[in-house]
Amino acid sequence: MSTHVDPTTPTPTPTAGAGAPAATASPAPAATASTAPAGAAFTALTDLASRALGASVVSASDELFAQRENLITVGEPAFDPADFGHKGKVYDGWETRRRREPGHDWAIVRLGAPGIVRGVVVDTAWFRGNYPPFVSVEAAHLPDYPTAAQLAEAEWATVVAKTDCAGDTKNYYAVTDERCWTHVRLSIYPDGGVARLRVHGEVLADPRFLAGTVDLLAAENGGRLEGASDAFYSSPAQILLPGRARNMGEGWENARRRGEGNDFAVFALALPGIVRHVEVDTGYYVGNAPGWVRLSVADARTADLDDPAAWTDIVARRPVVPDTRHRLLVEQAVEATHVRLDVYPDGGLSRLRLWGEVTPSGRALAEQRWQRALP
Repeated sequence: MSTHVDPTTPTPTPTAGAGAPAATASPAPAATASTAPAGAAFTALTDLASRALGASVVSASDELFAQRENLITVGEPAFDPADFGHKGKVYDGWETRRRREPGHDWAIVRLGAPGIVRGVVVDTAWFRGNYPPFVSVEAAHLPDYPTAAQLAEAEWATVVAKTDCAGDTKNYYAVTDERCWTHVRLSIYPDGGVARLRVHGEVLADPRFLAGTVDLLAAENGGRLEGASDAFYSSPAQILLPGRARNMGEGWENARRRGEGNDFAVFALALPGIVRHVEVDTGYYVGNAPGWVRLSVADARTADLDDPAAWTDIVARRPVVPDTRHRLLVEQAVEATHVRLDVYPDGGLSRLRLWGEVTPSGRALAEQRWQRALP
């Protein structure tokens, strides 16, 4: 079941999060909960269909004018009014030819991680006379890595029923389905162009991959941002993504702090666990890395995260250097559900890793969530 959200009604900017003072800088960039309309707070959740998370566009009915892979590109769509190719105007999106027979066009996306979909954004930026007037979204859960032919024969469930879609704007659709999906199929009626497809939700990692030492904070395992003091240039959520950042734009960068205090971000671990060692990566942050960092953890099951006494240092405040991957042993092993990263006084990171083990209770929780959400 889905709800079409009115894009003209803004959502209030979210608070900074647990255990944190109020935010002190400008809101995050477009396509986040701070700028999405009321009812579309789901945009603060992980984009399961992002190429940065490992998603791919498996197949499409047609892509004559613009290739399907553009649907999951990170970043806002670009547009050059003078850019034309042999097939017509070049668009930073997916565009099909004008349909002259019955039917409609579609594209299938393999999600970067399995998860529960909370909302979909169909962005038709720059498509003004060639956007689809209606769209729908279906989802499927398939084991392993099915081929395009196998996906064509799969059983699909509707998560966004056929509904209106406007041109040259972000169209928001809230989803209330509680099942876990691995693939989505975007259908456009009858044809046209879509710049980006965002599928926001909660990652549900397959419990079989959570044995041994894992990154307890990785987005692909279910780690997520819960609040931050500042996300002026880019969101702290990016430092949980797979692989090393390729440039400074793929990490977290806050504004230059001119007052007292320091910047911070609070994250929920994928599952309750014990951190053994960490990686604090300032790669590509040459003139704007923090001078010092601190990592502390808390257990939301037994403590109030708004209470400063709930937090225990696992890496006490220490200096870091620019453009460097720091590997640090923790000072004490503490079972936790959340981590707080403090940077002093400000500055950026490209990645943060928390290596450790999921606790037995965490494994049991993962199994329960997984089984309950299977279609």
